[in-house]
Amino acid sequence: MAPSTPVSGLSLPWLVLLLLQEIPGVGAQEFQLLQPQGAVSVSAGETLTLICSVTGVPPVGPVKWFKGSGSGRQLVYADKGSFPRVTRAFSDTNFTIRISDTRPEDAGIYRCVKFEKGSVVDEEFRSGAGTVVTVSARPSAPSVSGPPSRAEPGPPVTFTCTSGGFSPRDIAVTWLKNGAKLPAPQPRVLPAHESVSYSVSSTVGVSLTAGDTRSQLTCQIEHSTLPAPLRATYNLSDALRVPPRLRVGTDPAAPVALNESVMFTCHAEGFYPKDASLTWLENGNETNLGKSSPLAENPDGTYTLQSSLEVKATEQRRQSAFTCRVVHDSQPPVSASAMLRLSQVPAEPGKDPTSPSTAGQGLFSSPALWIGLFLEKVLTAAFLFFLFQRSKA
Repeated sequence: MAPSTPVSGLSLPWLVLLLLQEIPGVGAQEFQLLQPQGAVSVSAGETLTLICSVTGVPPVGPVKWFKGSGSGRQLVYADKGSFPRVTRAFSDTNFTIRISDTRPEDAGIYRCVKFEKGSVVDEEFRSGAGTVVTVSARPSAPSVSGPPSRAEPGPPVTFTCTSGGFSPRDIAVTWLKNGAKLPAPQPRVLPAHESVSYSVSSTVGVSLTAGDTRSQLTCQIEHSTLPAPLRATYNLSDALRVPPRLRVGTDPAAPVALNESVMFTCHAEGFYPKDASLTWLENGNETNLGKSSPLAENPDGTYTLQSSLEVKATEQRRQSAFTCRVVHDSQPPVSASAMLRLSQVPAEPGKDPTSPSTAGQGLFSSPALWIGLFLEKVLTAAFLFFLFQRSKA
């Protein structure tokens, strides 16, 4: 085999090698930027890992991460600078980043971008395909609010349940009264357009009854991120007002004799809450002679208050009105009255004016009766005298 002929001091194989090195792409591996994750889903609070790597001989310049696209894209990580919650895998070919304590606002499209160093500014050289990140977030603990002031039994009262900060958008709200499901309109989820997180508001109308002092209203929320429903409970007693029923009576109930004692009794029954005050009025003027019994709780959770007022049936009090007035839960007062009735004939002290003996004594003490009896005797004597004179004639 003939030896190689030197050309300008170099052998032919070395010349061929030099020529091959001058051809682009020969002798070097082609540069690639790999972003293999098409979509990633993570729960709020967890750590999000976004993978990016390069192969081949890259041009001089940094690799950066962006969220979004176009002129409004947001820089997430670069070789220089501080980015809270973001760290990078330290390798010349691995540009994977990790975002800790993930939040709903972290959702979006992330791209790994290779830049080529320029004389003035770096120019974008190669961009990854992008990774779509969704963040699932649990709804906050629900909160139930009632009417601004207490309501009486009757028309429906509106209650509202709210929760927020959840993703995805789909959520279910159920209302329960003492464990029984209530009909309610569809909840309102905001915003109406696509968003990184949502809030919900649900309302229900409930007709209160006097027996709701121990009833509970429950708002139940179900969401894909929850292993079990979230619940909030509202005591309907906090929204309920039941006015008192008043009943006033006297003992004895029949008309009484002059100077006898009469006991007026007032019953304020079935009211809620228990804040109530009771006063007595005589002919519209307040009197402090009443004596109240301790507040009593009824089996249904309402309350009863009783007060007694003892008065002497004097002539000045004939046909007097005694009024029981109750102020309940700072509402306008309600009242009920009874009349003091005196019998026509005064009774002796310690005597019952309705007894036969007392009635007889009252009858024979009448002056008109004595005059009539006297006239009767005179007429009888005159008639007998007339008969006697006629028999002698």
